[in-house]
Amino acid sequence: MSSFNKVILMGNLTRDPELRFTQSNIAICKFGLAVNRRIKDQNGEWREEPTFVDITIFGKRGEAFAKFHTKGKPAFIEGSLRFDTWEDKEGGKRSKLYVVGDTWEFVGGGAGNGGGGGGGYESRSGGGNQASQDGQAPQGNYNREPQGGYGQPQPEYLEVDDTPF
Repeated sequence: MSSFNKVILMGNLTRDPELRFTQSNIAICKFGLAVNRRIKDQNGEWREEPTFVDITIFGKRGEAFAKFHTKGKPAFIEGSLRFDTWEDKEGGKRSKLYVVGDTWEFVGGGAGNGGGGGGGYESRSGGGNQASQDGQAPQGNYNREPQGGYGQPQPEYLEVDDTPF
């Protein structure tokens, strides 16, 4: 049987990206992302429920992400799930599920407020607006409306009792 492992997340950074390098000079960028879900509480009022996700981006994409993002800023991440297991110092078994980011894009307001604005850093050749070699922010039309319309109102989530069948 085939497998498919794809994650698409959009949320706000919970901490500044941490950039480190391996002995072979490969960049490792780690950060947390808060992704909110709208749910209706028992009183019928809407509230946001956050999910906190740890994300790791390797290589040049990770370096560029760390350069342009800080705590609280929005980000759009595409990647895959990874599950690691290890033994701690006391010999106990530990595990962690996290996302390995493959691509990322700027989201949010215009460049004047530091939120980027819809352009992106695409890891696949020939796609997107790429971060420049001189470390400057990518140039391009960041005022375009993303496909799917992030400006569209969010649909209301159905409760089990609201299901029409």
